[in-house]
Parts: sequence; C-alpha cells; structure tokens
Amino acid sequence: MIAKVTCYALRGLEGVPVEVETDVCRGIPAYEMVGLPDTAVKESKERVRSALKNSGLLFPMNKITVNFAPADIKKEGAAFDLAVAVSLLKASEQLVGVDLAGTVFLGELALGGELRPIAGLLPILISAKTHGYTRFVIPAGNAREAAFLGGAQIYPAHTLSQVLAHLRGETLIPPLETATFVPHVQRKNAADLKYVKGQPVARRALEIAVAGGHNLLLVGPPGTGKTMLARCLPTVMPDLTFEEALEITKIHSVAGVLGEEGIVSERPFRTPHHTATVVSMCGGGNRAVHPGEISLAHGGVLFLDELPEYHRSALEAMRQPLEDGKITVSRAGGTVTFPARFMLCASMNPCPCGNYGSADKVCTCSPAEIRRYRRKISGPLLDRIDLQVEVDSVSYDDLTSSEMSEDSQSVKARVDAARRIQNERFAGSGIHTNAEMGERELSDWCRLSAEGDEILRAAFERMQLSARARSRIIKVARTIADLADSETIEPAHVFEAVSYRLYDTLT
Repeated sequence: MIAKVTCYALRGLEGVPVEVETDVCRGIPAYEMVGLPDTAVKESKERVRSALKNSGLLFPMNKITVNFAPADIKKEGAAFDLAVAVSLLKASEQLVGVDLAGTVFLGELALGGELRPIAGLLPILISAKTHGYTRFVIPAGNAREAAFLGGAQIYPAHTLSQVLAHLRGETLIPPLETATFVPHVQRKNAADLKYVKGQPVARRALEIAVAGGHNLLLVGPPGTGKTMLARCLPTVMPDLTFEEALEITKIHSVAGVLGEEGIVSERPFRTPHHTATVVSMCGGGNRAVHPGEISLAHGGVLFLDELPEYHRSALEAMRQPLEDGKITVSRAGGTVTFPARFMLCASMNPCPCGNYGSADKVCTCSPAEIRRYRRKISGPLLDRIDLQVEVDSVSYDDLTSSEMSEDSQSVKARVDAARRIQNERFAGSGIHTNAEMGERELSDWCRLSAEGDEILRAAFERMQLSARARSRIIKVARTIADLADSETIEPAHVFEAVSYRLYDTLT
C-alpha cells in the first residue's frame, strides 16, 4: 500500500512542499529512502524504527520504500521524521480510515517517540500557509514560535503516540491560540544615554543615525565612551512592528538562535568578534546555507568594535549588502538570498596607540604607522558610512558631575516623531527610512535651495567626495530636517550633514 503525507523542506527563508510517499509491499525486508535525502534524513530510518517500537506500534517487516518528492530538491535536517513515521503507519494499514490530506507534519523524533523542536519552523509555516495549508502538527517545543501565525489550526504534540491518538479521534490535541505580539519594553539595567558624560556631538550624531537609519562611525582614543554610546543604540530605536518582528524571527529561527519567547520582540544588536570570518559575517555553510551576522542584524544594529582589527575580506564583503539591504549567498548546496537591512555602527581608534588628534594626550605613532593603520579601512567601505564622528576624551569634571544628561526615552521620542514623518512620506513604496532612498526619492523629497546646494558643492570639491557621498549627505540632511520638523532642507541642515564627514582626517 502507498501512503502520502505532506512535509516541508527549507531553502533559505522559504519553505518548499515535500510529499513523503511510502510504499510497503511484500518481499525481502528492506528500508530504502530516495529523493535526495541528506545524512540526517537517511538516519531517520533508525529514529523512526525505535520511535514506533517504543510507542507500542508495529514496525512492518516488509520491503519499505520512502520517496521524498520532488526528487530534484535536496532534503536536509530531521524535520521529516514525523511525516515519515505517519506515512509508514498509514502504508502498513495502522491508520485505517484516517484522512491525512491537507495536513502538514513537522518534527524530529527521539528514540522513545518524543517530538523534538526543529529550526526554521516559522518560515515553513508562513510558506505553507501561502500555499493553502491551514492544518499543522508540530512539536510542542515549537509552540511559542508557531502561536504567532494566525489563520491556521496548529496542533502541538509531545509524542508520536499523542499524534496518532489525535488522528484517530481518540484524544484530540487542542489547537494553539493565536498569540498577541507585544514589543519589548526596555529593561531597567539596559544602557541609557543619561549615563553618557559629555560627547554632545557624538550623541547628536547617534540620534540622527537612528532617526534616518544611517551608518555611523565613532573615531577617538580608547576609553572615551565609543562602546558605551553604541550600546545605547537599541534604547533609542523605534519599537518593532509585528511585520518586522515576523521577518526578523524567520531569520533567527532558520539560524537556530530563537529565544524562548518564540518571536523576536526587540531590535537585534549583534556584536561579532573581530576574528569573524567572511562566512560567519555573510552566511553559508558546508551543507545548508545559514544566515550570517549581517542577516541576523536585519532590522537592528551591527556593531563592529575596533573596526581596523576585522579581517579585510570580511569588511569588504559588507559593501554590497550595505547598498542593497540583502545578500545572496552562493554555495555548493545552493544559492539563497537573505535580508540584510541593518544599521552599521563601528568604532575605531585614530591610530595604533589611540591618541592621534587628542586634545590632551600625546601620540607616539609614526606617520607611516598611522597611514598603515587607517588603510585597513578601504575608501569604498568608508564611503558607505554616512556619519563619521570624532570622540575626544572627557574631562574629570564632566565625569564627576552629578548632572544627568538627556535620557534615552527623550531621544527616542524625537526619533519616533522623525520616523513617523518618514513612514508617511514613503507610504506604499517599500521604503521605511531616509537611508533607503534612491535617486528618484532624492529628486522628489530632497531638493536643496541655492544656498544649500552651494554649501554642498564647496564640500564636494574641497573634500573630493564621490557621487555616493553626495547622495548620503543629502539623505542625512533630510533626516536632520525631519528631526527639526521642517518640510524643506535648510542650509543649516546641509552644513551639519557635511560636518559629519571626516574624509580629510581619515584618509
């Protein structure tokens, strides 16, 4: 007898329907799997065999053939275990009269018959729903993640026996209730801008960067608060919308780093070590293609501390994602495109000793050492960083002052107001921030006055800026105008935007 059960394979962030066909017939006992299964899928033979036996079920001693269709797509992972077990029971006539059509079965089986959670469940469910499937049987360990998918009947099961009792109508599994998304509320022990002493220029640049989604570079001696400023970024960023949370959760689910909440409720803040490789930054793998740090930072911040210490190849690989907001990873296992719309925040010292240009410290580096150190950051990468700010040492009086600076909530209120202006401006265009604007949007929304254009022309010629740098300065000026609640870009806004370019001191 032949039985067919629906499961799903995962390719990047998209689910691909897979039909598990099982044929049980007379002959010399054998157990074959076809349809491009990888090692993890092939090993399901032993997991399914033990799970059936330890669940009090009969494993047929016949010729068994399991086919994963379509046969030209590589099947990877252990998510097919439950579908294989159910189809095997159906083909061996242990599920007589049970209709399996229209139900998707997902889950890994333990030897004792328990269902274990799988990675990448949410993108699979979303893809399956778009294909018309509305009934799912999943591991109970994935229940929190699956609960945010509305408009579907999702049955979380703990064991294979529980699944069979549900299918036979003996003991029904209650379907999941749709969960309500609540954005993360700032923790009491989180970083806050009110604890940052001094640094008014850096604080202003940070606010502009978040308000418009611009990239930010902090340059200054060690111990001046560059890292502290960067860690305050999540506290001033706008709250996640449900649509953004779902997209970010899909990435984290595929990577297997999803937390116990089942959904990402706060914007990511990724801080990879400077020894990170190109693969860990961009994504990839020996078999399945997994998202890298730049995709895990999608919708949030990628913070690179001590920028010149990173491998040159890893930094250069970010150039295209910084422009396009996505990355296409090509490996032997296939080609996958992941979202990568993140805000880059980086920090660096001005020289190897860290004191070049300091107002109160002496630099001990030679000109050749300084040039060699700064050349670790290529001009094309630096060209993609909108705001480049010098951060100098803070005086002792400022450090010991009892007067608190403006807190993160106050800054966030202005950021939220600027983001609302941008959301109204770009409604229906697929653009959410000023940093994402193309040339058409620049022409429509960022026209400069004669005086503002003259300021930009002088900066363009004196600082030998590129066409990209000119566009990014205009985008920053548009954000400054939004923070000031100004419909037009004033000359003062252009002048301030130009002041955040440090090409003359970094090259």
